[in-house]
Amino acid sequence: MSQRLPRVLSRVDLPLAELTAARLDGEVYAVDECFSPLDEFEATQHRALALLASFPRRLIAEQHTAAWVLGAQPAPPPVHQFCVSIEARTRPTIALRMSVREVVIDDGDLLQMAGLAVTTPLRTAVDLARCSPVFRDRDLPLVAELMRIGGFGVEDCAELLNRRRNLPDKRLALARLVAAASLRQI
Repeated sequence: MSQRLPRVLSRVDLPLAELTAARLDGEVYAVDECFSPLDEFEATQHRALALLASFPRRLIAEQHTAAWVLGAQPAPPPVHQFCVSIEARTRPTIALRMSVREVVIDDGDLLQMAGLAVTTPLRTAVDLARCSPVFRDRDLPLVAELMRIGGFGVEDCAELLNRRRNLPDKRLALARLVAAASLRQI
């Protein structure tokens, strides 16, 4: 009986040279820094497993990384964005391809995907609109896609923002969210 390959292969499973050769031979395709067999369709589970193979489990995928895992963004970001709960009392790991910030986060703001904690589409959209120092035109369709995936609107975003007192950039975030929501109407 033949053994089935794991859904996501990393350098732990096979040497990088062998994985790269398999990719060149058309047997696997890249999922961030990992690989998946061609008979597997890339889905949220594959992206979550690829992150788990490369980064510590205690981190929560957020912003552009969460958007990629959720399927709203087609490619992984060049620098993955993670957060940890401010209550976790952990020291963030330092790596070249990641940024980590401490946040106040409720359990309702999280999804579990293949063992990886990911911010919900609602929390991801709000964080992108509020925390992006430069919110570009290309971010509007991304936030609109998160709204479609999560099935929420600007009112839900405003409710999430208003749960926290003294949250900076609420008005700016709402303006960005309204602009993104207008793309859904077109």
